[in-house]
Amino acid sequence: MIALSEHLCFKTYAVSRYITGLYKPYLDEISLTYPQYLVMLVLWEDGEMKIGKIGEHLHLDNGTLTPLLKRMEKNGLVNRNRSLEDERVVMISLTEQGKALKDKAKHIPELVQGCFHLDEEKKKQLMSGMDEILSTQSQIKI
Repeated sequence: MIALSEHLCFKTYAVSRYITGLYKPYLDEISLTYPQYLVMLVLWEDGEMKIGKIGEHLHLDNGTLTPLLKRMEKNGLVNRNRSLEDERVVMISLTEQGKALKDKAKHIPELVQGCFHLDEEKKKQLMSGMDEILSTQSQIKI
């Protein structure tokens, strides 16, 4: 048996929970959960898009995204509209309220990343390693 401390999945899980916890007080100030914040980041960066495209960015399926997006719509952050070309396709766009949150949230990444005390080179190495792991996702069928 491999010791728990030697499991990459455990270390990744623990770091993910730690980082998500660092975001929580800042996101509470703007009434967003961490998954909602991730959706907002995608929409702030790329604008209106299909649910499936948001899922690709966030590595989430439609079944996970749909209830999240419905709550965000109820909270006045996004609009969910059927495509005029294909009614099976749901397009997601930001409301004015959702767009306005961008300014309130722009300081959050810097505040959270400041907690890590990592220089740029170490950060780039970590990001590269995580990107390498994520790139295998499409190659492995579970």
